[in-house]
Amino acid sequence: MKWNAKSISLIGAGAIGGIMFSLGLTALAQRYERGPLPLEEIRSFTDVFGAVKANYVENVEDKKLITGAIQGMLSDLDPHSQYLDADALKELQAGTTGEFGGLGIEIGQEDGYIKVQTPIEDTPAFRAGIKSGDLIVRIDDKSTKGLALSEAVKLMKGKPKTAVTLTVSRKDYPAPLVFTIVRDIIKIQSVRSRDIEPGFAYLRVSQFQERTVEHLVNKLNETAEKQTLKGLVLDLRNDPGGLLHGAIGVSAIFLPRDELVVSTEGRTEENRRKYYTNPQDYRGLRDDPLRKLNPIFKTLPMVVLINQGTASASEIVAGALQDYGRAKIIGTTSFGKGSVQTIFPLSATTGIKLTTARYFTPKGRSIQAKGIEPDFLVEETANGDVFSKLYRREVDIEKHLTDGTPVIKDSKTPEQKAKELAEDAELLAKLRAEGRKPIEPGSSDDYQLAQALNLLKGKPVQVAKPKAAVAAVDQAIEKPVKSNNSKEKIK
Repeated sequence: MKWNAKSISLIGAGAIGGIMFSLGLTALAQRYERGPLPLEEIRSFTDVFGAVKANYVENVEDKKLITGAIQGMLSDLDPHSQYLDADALKELQAGTTGEFGGLGIEIGQEDGYIKVQTPIEDTPAFRAGIKSGDLIVRIDDKSTKGLALSEAVKLMKGKPKTAVTLTVSRKDYPAPLVFTIVRDIIKIQSVRSRDIEPGFAYLRVSQFQERTVEHLVNKLNETAEKQTLKGLVLDLRNDPGGLLHGAIGVSAIFLPRDELVVSTEGRTEENRRKYYTNPQDYRGLRDDPLRKLNPIFKTLPMVVLINQGTASASEIVAGALQDYGRAKIIGTTSFGKGSVQTIFPLSATTGIKLTTARYFTPKGRSIQAKGIEPDFLVEETANGDVFSKLYRREVDIEKHLTDGTPVIKDSKTPEQKAKELAEDAELLAKLRAEGRKPIEPGSSDDYQLAQALNLLKGKPVQVAKPKAAVAAVDQAIEKPVKSNNSKEKIK
């Protein structure tokens, strides 16, 4: 794949963020509204540089100091702006093609450590038990405190069949967990289908890659050839995102032509754009894959499943289908990554990734630090969200970009938070002792999928009560609530 000045990617809050490729720092300098140079601050920087060069206990190369300064400058802005060395740029490219070597995890940074955003299904990390929200504190014998994402990626990559040991800190676990994982070639199949019951199609998109639209069209057509369809479930749970043109193309599968899918708002003119369900916005250089699409999918009743791991490009799809009333959204609030990052090359092999815009749904809703709210709040089990409590959302990440509105502080008291954590830890320990594992998407145990099918059939959907109501009942009877769900009749 060749990097193109007009290519755009919006990949989740992991090591690969939403990317809009630009012409480089020359163009950036031309757009920059120059003002007086901050001479005092520049003098302070050169003084520090000189002091390190003259007095540090060991000799330090100029390149190392300048690179460190750049890294610090960008990391202090928001979680998705960063310096990209040659390896990081290669990793960025690999994430869009769907094949790379390693463990199979999307990573970010939090509290100075490497954070697991999403373990990719059917990969060594996923099978070993690595979970979203885990903080990787050591890679083999190296601490990750203050370690750059690119360096962490470099340590975890390697030849297939070789092992790497990850030491992980996990919420509600008093002691670190140690995983020894054997590396493998990671091939991500971005679209999967599954037979659930006659008359209903189930398709899961795990990541938006170069050929996701084409593959989804093929899977949909194959499903329609096998049976007469009454409804469709599109599963975007734990989808960290991907290429923007993939998100637009997937939206175009289910929406009429010439409809707005997403818009971006930034400080410069080129970062203020609108993207529509037109081939020029999703096709790229390939033939339009939607020409082969069975027209039934333009009107077939559908439900989209989302959760806390639904991020970026997948949030674009969910938001667009929700705004047009094309699909009902079931699940829990999505991750909330609604920002665009632009890659500005520094050289032939390095660059910077800089947050340059926020994106908005067709109705102008900002997703940044808010996420997509489902039409029907359905937790992962009838007894509530258990394993997904391990997730952290964009709003939980330090220095996250806001949506531009005042931040509403958490009104819970420390005692309430401590009580919730204790109850979550107790329930989690009990389930693990019973051998319970996270539910496999599309399986017979998939509670959210069952509620999606109920909705498509016109049956009642079991939705979760608002947390405030559960807390009020809990306080009134002074004992844990056995069920925090109620049934809602679909109108």
